[in-house]
Amino acid sequence: MSYLCGMKHLIAHIVFCLATTCHLAAQTTISGIVTDGREPLVGANVFIVGTIDGCLTDSLGRFSFTSSMTGDVTLKATFIGYDDYTLTADASRLAHLTIHMSERTATIHEVVVTASTFHFGKSGNFKTMDALDVVLTGNSCGDIVAALQSLPGTQMVGEHGKLYVRGGESEECQTFVNGMHVLVPYTTNTENTAVRGRFSPFLFKGINFSLGGYGGEYGQALSAVLPMETTDAATSDKLGVSASLVDWNIGGTRVFPNSSLSFNAALTSMGLYNRLFKERNDFWRPYRKLSGEAQFKKEISTTSMLKAYAGYDLTTVGQRIDGRSLHLREHNIYVNATCHTALGNGCTLFTGFANSSVFNHVDDALTAGDHYHNARNEIHLKAEVRKACSDVLGVSAGIEDYVRNHSSAYNDYRHQSAYNLLGAHADAQWRIIPRLFLHLSARAETLKTDWLLMPRATLSYIPNQHLQLSLIAGRYSQVAENPLTAGQHSGTDAPLAPTRYSPTQSTADHAILSFQYQSGSRLLRIEPYTKRYHRLPLLLNGLYQPQGYGSSRGVDIFVEDHSLVRHLTTTLSYSFNDSQRMYLDYTEAHTPDFASRHNLRLTAKYAIGKVIIGLTESYASRRHFPTATTPHYNSVDASLTWLLSPKVIVYSSLGNILGRTNIFRYDANSRPVVPSRDRFLYVGIFISLKNNKAYDISNF
Repeated sequence: MSYLCGMKHLIAHIVFCLATTCHLAAQTTISGIVTDGREPLVGANVFIVGTIDGCLTDSLGRFSFTSSMTGDVTLKATFIGYDDYTLTADASRLAHLTIHMSERTATIHEVVVTASTFHFGKSGNFKTMDALDVVLTGNSCGDIVAALQSLPGTQMVGEHGKLYVRGGESEECQTFVNGMHVLVPYTTNTENTAVRGRFSPFLFKGINFSLGGYGGEYGQALSAVLPMETTDAATSDKLGVSASLVDWNIGGTRVFPNSSLSFNAALTSMGLYNRLFKERNDFWRPYRKLSGEAQFKKEISTTSMLKAYAGYDLTTVGQRIDGRSLHLREHNIYVNATCHTALGNGCTLFTGFANSSVFNHVDDALTAGDHYHNARNEIHLKAEVRKACSDVLGVSAGIEDYVRNHSSAYNDYRHQSAYNLLGAHADAQWRIIPRLFLHLSARAETLKTDWLLMPRATLSYIPNQHLQLSLIAGRYSQVAENPLTAGQHSGTDAPLAPTRYSPTQSTADHAILSFQYQSGSRLLRIEPYTKRYHRLPLLLNGLYQPQGYGSSRGVDIFVEDHSLVRHLTTTLSYSFNDSQRMYLDYTEAHTPDFASRHNLRLTAKYAIGKVIIGLTESYASRRHFPTATTPHYNSVDASLTWLLSPKVIVYSSLGNILGRTNIFRYDANSRPVVPSRDRFLYVGIFISLKNNKAYDISNF
């Protein structure tokens, strides 16, 4: 037995030594540097084909890893925008290499021109923001609109909370879901109280916020468009809940073969919050919103995808103001269905249908005992064909139809209008030479007997992956908002007088110069722009006529940096805007009261383990009203995010931590209009019950 045990130990020792010797002998170090001949390439992927041996290059383009492979192997290096590099040689000879990679000539379909557009979600472009980022941005409290106001080009209009872009009215920025128009993307609220966007950020895989210069596909938007793309068919079931001091949500997704069905239900109520924290306004009925969403997604075939979405909001709120008990109720219904189909030979077909219906009822709208009803409906039909003609040319063409109806009643006064607007567009994207790209488009629209032809063009020079220069010019149109029901003065969507109005098209001419530079951890964008408005509604002899005009010019600057301190992200957004208008009931051209000349936003996010601390400084210069000029706007916001577990996120934010009383505007009696409360505290928890990500809980 002793002999056998001794033999076992000897054999084990010999086997161990042989294995160790073989292991040490087989470990080969593969190293070198990756460059394009001018500078090192950071983040290139270098690996041995058919194995998991490899690494990414460091900040100096260097790589080094070990491999147990022997004999001839194939080493491969890949980097976005460059041709793949391969080398077959004995593994022992792959040390101290210098790999030269050649820049690839991109096809027209691989180039993304980012001029005047911010991309969010899974678009893979220079500025990314997913659903969690929206929830955790400043004091947005999960609102897409509030999060977008951190970008340059947007202006602070606190009494409304809507998107005002580059000196334009809020109605000049239009929202699209899966390419289909949304008539009213905001919830309702009382006068001088900020509204919120209707859609949850968790619904969308991509958000593209264009501040101007968009192609022919998008019409009926004078200043900006907000196209949002919903997620594709889910691959796993989801169920989750979230709760805060002001809202409660439950939702999830059920997956079927080649399809999925999602739902979300939410209740927002300010009742508890109003009891806990004092406010200036006298709400006899706290703000409440009950909403539900459902989405069906199906892969009809390997070449076709069907998406259908339905959403409903019921909003109520009551406020005692000026001796009357204002009461608002709004029903907002939106449905759409779209289908993408690949036709072969590089052709794809898009078809879509959308219906928006909004019903408002207001009691004590202007005086005690009055009643106001407002109903709006829009049907949007759209079809578009895209064709990849070659690596240097892509074309598209489409037609669409807007059918709109509106009716309102204020006591004994009745107003109705209806119109049908037809539109068509043709676009061509052409790579003139390897680094020079031209996007040409033409859009035509007809409203009754009024025809408009709107040419648009974008010329972009992209010398490398870091730099992009673009020049944009084009004409854009939109049916002028009805001054009788736009709430321009009352803030309650109630008309002031039975002034005659018929719908007409307003136009705006854009000219934008865009400079963008990105290197690893830093992004810089500078965009000067100018806009000229024509055919704005102007009150002349009791009739609104398309004889108004205006201009808006300025410059936007955006800087994002990740290199100052480890785990620290900082951004700077600055906008200068000079606007003049002659429209509505103006008697002379002057700066509109919603426009401020300077807007500045500074943000910082610092991660400490599983805790993320955020700090935001927002500034806007004075705004001019007929009765007075406001002081500048200033707010310092703080947020704290705790990633409690992969399935639980706790988020809190405090808006305006310094407690400054900001004056939004002055009314006709020279009274200052201020927010209902100087500070706003938000505490929420997001919990996943059937998934591994808390921010994937509900909302699909």
